[in-house]
Amino acid sequence: MVLRLALGAIYAAMGIGQLASLGEMPAILGAYGLVHGAAATVPAVMLIAGELVCGIWFLARPRSKALAPVWVYTGVLVVWTLLAVQAYARGLAVANCGCFGTHLAQRLSWFVLLQDALALLYAGLLLRAARTPPLREPARGVEVGRDVRIP
Repeated sequence: MVLRLALGAIYAAMGIGQLASLGEMPAILGAYGLVHGAAATVPAVMLIAGELVCGIWFLARPRSKALAPVWVYTGVLVVWTLLAVQAYARGLAVANCGCFGTHLAQRLSWFVLLQDALALLYAGLLLRAARTPPLREPARGVEVGRDVRIP
């Protein structure tokens, strides 16, 4: 539950920061070298929407075992990670990774890649937790852990 609240707060803040920077988001995505200009607007809007959906869901329903927000979180994270890894591997100088739009800007570096790797680990933990069925409690009157012998 704490993980979902923390991720919810981070993703909601990311979505709000990017939404406030909507006009600059296509240029920020363009710095990654895959999409430019108006073509970058659609992925920017999709990323922002995904971040807001999972961020708000995690904050509003931290105990939820629903897979939908976890998959949205994972999908958004995979897109950002792929953008970062390919740009870093190509040696592109990305002055602002765009995680929070134009706010809290940080350049693309190994530290951002480390943050993405940690977030991917969190995604795996969330997926595993959401897919693991809850432990069933024994029915009333049934003793557990004792040998029962039937004559």
